[in-house]
Amino acid sequence: MDSWLTVTDGQVATPLIVVDRERFAATVDALGAPVRRWCESNGFAGDSGRWLALPDGEGGNAAILVGSRSDAGPYALAWLPLTLPAGNYRLDSRGLALDAADCALGWALGAYQFTRYRKPARAAARLLVDTPIAQATKPLAQAAYLVRDLVNTPTEDLGPEQLATCVRELAAAHSAQVCEWVGDELLAANFPTIHAVGRASHRAPRLVQLTHGPAGAPHLILIGKGVCFDSGGLDIKTADGMRWMKKDMGGAAHAIALAQLVLTLRLPVRLTLLVPAVENSIAGNALRPGEVVVTRSGLSVEIDNTDAEGRLILCDALAYAAEHKPDLILDFATLTGAARVALGPDLPALFANRDDIAEQLVAASFAAHDPLWRLPLWRPYLPMLESHVADLANAGASRHAGAITAALYLERFVPEAQPWAHLDVYAWNDAAKPGRPRGGEAQGLRAYLRFLEQRYA
Repeated sequence: MDSWLTVTDGQVATPLIVVDRERFAATVDALGAPVRRWCESNGFAGDSGRWLALPDGEGGNAAILVGSRSDAGPYALAWLPLTLPAGNYRLDSRGLALDAADCALGWALGAYQFTRYRKPARAAARLLVDTPIAQATKPLAQAAYLVRDLVNTPTEDLGPEQLATCVRELAAAHSAQVCEWVGDELLAANFPTIHAVGRASHRAPRLVQLTHGPAGAPHLILIGKGVCFDSGGLDIKTADGMRWMKKDMGGAAHAIALAQLVLTLRLPVRLTLLVPAVENSIAGNALRPGEVVVTRSGLSVEIDNTDAEGRLILCDALAYAAEHKPDLILDFATLTGAARVALGPDLPALFANRDDIAEQLVAASFAAHDPLWRLPLWRPYLPMLESHVADLANAGASRHAGAITAALYLERFVPEAQPWAHLDVYAWNDAAKPGRPRGGEAQGLRAYLRFLEQRYA
């Protein structure tokens, strides 16, 4: 078991008595007058985010009082693993009756540290849990860690080839099949927009495909935008706009992590994972504004803006996915700043061409404390993508409804009869919060897993 959780096999552990301000007095009174006086002398009143050790009289701690909220879901104790002294802890029944599985997940998320380039700041405290809870928590936490690690890694160490290696490693772990189109092979295989976006980089663009599962099972296709760095191309970004563009492969990280969950939990599907992986770079052969690219689907696209590159690599992958006529296509992308302007950093923008799918995903997201928010595929905005020389443009002059027009662009490459959902995800925490450290973040993973488990149960 991973170091942040340990199974209750007789190990000694310090009790955690969780309290909130509303029921603080009653809980402390039940613990006795000495505890009440100790809280008073230390100014502790059950405020969320504070803890107080209760001495045992022998130099140790008899218990820890932890201030929290009963409605915090998995984040109720997520701030503790890197705050409490290293050691073993367990939930105590004298405190709030929190959900043990939620607490275990939050503990695991709060124990994360990105250690590729430096040593951990400290050892995480460990929470003792029952074996079934540990087994259920581990794959969820590992998937979130995978997204965070991938997004946090700089492009020098995570270019298109390294992202494809991650897919190959996942395939090897689950005896899945992999095929890959690299560089000019993309042109030969009719993936022109993936090639066009990535051709200016010294590292070749590619499309990597993982497949697993019986042919007769419902076919699920996951697609992730893998722009390993986005300079903006010839429509170059400003310095502050480019600073964190190592995270522009966050969609691919989500698709890979969700594929890992599907494979680990053995959902009864035929799984295909598609990751178009590129760098949007600047060189003499870079894609130019005004060029027209004939996409895999046959639709011609005028390049209005080379910084609207994610939708270009996704449109070929979506067209390829639709050729297989799967049960469902799900794509993930750090696609637009407009989605962040509309919903902020915590709410990924969900688009779907089926109301039932959208409703089930949103319901699953709130049940899993992993919220999504649906935005409309408002087709009256399609004229914003009109071109006078091609079937459509990849962007337009208007800055209105940028997340919606990007989703509408993608929808043009999905047949009307094909169920599809698109998630415009931030994949990042600008500032640290309990269980959500600054940097790369998994958003919507638990929601999507719950939805898939219900759909394919």
